[in-house]
Amino acid sequence: MIQQLSLEWLNSESQIPQALWDSCFPAPNEGQWWYRSLECAHLEEQFTFTYGLISLNGEPVAIAPAFVKDVPIELVMPPMILLIAKLISKILPSFLYQRTFFIGSVGSDEGHIGIDPKILKAQKVTQDDIFLCVQEAAEKQAQKYKAAMLVWKDFPNIYHQTLATISKSKKLFPLISFPSALVKLEGGNTEDYINSLKSSRRDQFLKKLKKALPAPLDVSIVHLPDNQTLHQLYRLFSRTYSKGKTKFEELTPEFFEFISREKEAHFIVLRHQSSHEIVAFMLCFDLKGHVINKFIGIDYDAPRDWFIYFRLWIEAVNWSYKIGAKTIQSGQTAYPAKIETGHELIHLTNYCKHRNRFMHEIYKKVSRLVNWDTLDPDLAVYLKAYPEEKPGIQLIKEGEI
Repeated sequence: MIQQLSLEWLNSESQIPQALWDSCFPAPNEGQWWYRSLECAHLEEQFTFTYGLISLNGEPVAIAPAFVKDVPIELVMPPMILLIAKLISKILPSFLYQRTFFIGSVGSDEGHIGIDPKILKAQKVTQDDIFLCVQEAAEKQAQKYKAAMLVWKDFPNIYHQTLATISKSKKLFPLISFPSALVKLEGGNTEDYINSLKSSRRDQFLKKLKKALPAPLDVSIVHLPDNQTLHQLYRLFSRTYSKGKTKFEELTPEFFEFISREKEAHFIVLRHQSSHEIVAFMLCFDLKGHVINKFIGIDYDAPRDWFIYFRLWIEAVNWSYKIGAKTIQSGQTAYPAKIETGHELIHLTNYCKHRNRFMHEIYKKVSRLVNWDTLDPDLAVYLKAYPEEKPGIQLIKEGEI
């Protein structure tokens, strides 16, 4: 039988059978529960969600989450190029935004196409076949959404060879993205984690913990928080979000309401012992040996010598060991504190194609100027001080595209 792949675009995660979600997005990936929460979060003004259901001879075998967003180009443009773009925008205001069709997930740190492992094991089709099917269908769907740019968002190096092959045939170009951050939990307790840190970082971390631990704070792990608690959590998240330099999605109270109902979600909460007010929280997902540290909120009026972030982090480490986790993934941005606490930076790449050939060549040339140093000022400062921490950047070679 001739193997025939097809892709149908759907408007909701609920249109895809749960069994297929479970096969295609098992832990440590964010599964159907993640996409359900995003859909219920009233994010329609920011994103349009869609899902590619890939079938082999009529049998569903893979899922490709996708979404559409008008993206501020300042998120990726180097400073000098951005100055030129802002001048152009005085004549064409829309120039500072690019309607983009993304293959991947809003808020997920790494891009992933979910493929039923039974199909790959049986060697009926390859990962390359499915990715190519997604690319061809996405190009057509992007036109329907009037999205000039198509992007495979934040894909890790394990997909490099497949996406390099597609880039060669479909003329995509690579664009360095914000790295993710990962901690490997050594041994069986928090003391083992601390001892695994480099000596210079360990000494600084212990000094901060020595000041942080006596602070009058109670710690709790909260699942299914009540409405009053949710209100406080969202208020703290909003304050923290407003201070951030890089913004892609703006979450809503509804998101926190719906994500809190999922069994994977747990809030690590710090409360003042006398007032019982929440001064900080970290939303973490328990994914069978892997923890994703997703969102935080901090009361910046708290005394600086409480070192709230580091107290919150060590409680997250304590909890992660308790549930048997071996890794903690802490996402993008806020790199200095993450590197200080022993995170390894994980290289991620966007693979892009502009529908207009002239604009495609411009974006392709600009993409070569983008690096970690240009994406995040805090990361640039840190890498300047510690150049040995900068990992090698794996790009598609010029001859491949």
